[in-house]
Amino acid sequence: MRFKGKSVIVTGAASGIGRASAALFAAEGASVIAADKSPAVNETVAAITSSGGKAIALEMDAGNSADVQKLIDLALKTNGKIDVIYANAGISGGTPNIFEQTEDQWKQILQVNLIGPMLAIQIGAPHMIKQGRGAIVCTASVAGLRSGAGSPAYSASKAGVISLVSLAANNLAGTGIRVNGICPGLIETGMTQQIFDRAREKGTDDKIGQL
Repeated sequence: MRFKGKSVIVTGAASGIGRASAALFAAEGASVIAADKSPAVNETVAAITSSGGKAIALEMDAGNSADVQKLIDLALKTNGKIDVIYANAGISGGTPNIFEQTEDQWKQILQVNLIGPMLAIQIGAPHMIKQGRGAIVCTASVAGLRSGAGSPAYSASKAGVISLVSLAANNLAGTGIRVNGICPGLIETGMTQQIFDRAREKGTDDKIGQL
């Protein structure tokens, strides 16, 4: 029970990495606030509580400052503190090239994937500073490190997350708060299902993730 008594926030918890992470945090004893724009986040919480874990669902937009404030307030009201924020929510934007992806698509992807983690840090970290401890983790991607691993806007947003994490860690040095980013490779989730399905149709599923 590595997280027994800990208060944990997970965004993008309705599916994929976020859902699995929320379940694992709860299994390790944490009290989890599972957040997502999709109502399916309630299914995540139902699965956790049916297994004896502690979790509350919140439908919210991770790229909206008012919603992020509600999320932080809920965690504080429910648990009295915030030990971990996992800013995981993200959208892929499909597979268009740089000439096909529209300005509106870029804005939407950057709002969720980059501004979302920024808001989690900006709104959540001050409460951790008062506590003198805390951990913030943001989901970046190998797409932020290498060309061709995601759509242009997605790749740019994840490169931004990598830079954001470095900057935030520097800004919060000496406060007792750790800020880290993780860069997963291609994982089969609801967000990436189209890529895996297309590869299976072509018989190239054994090459998924190779550049």
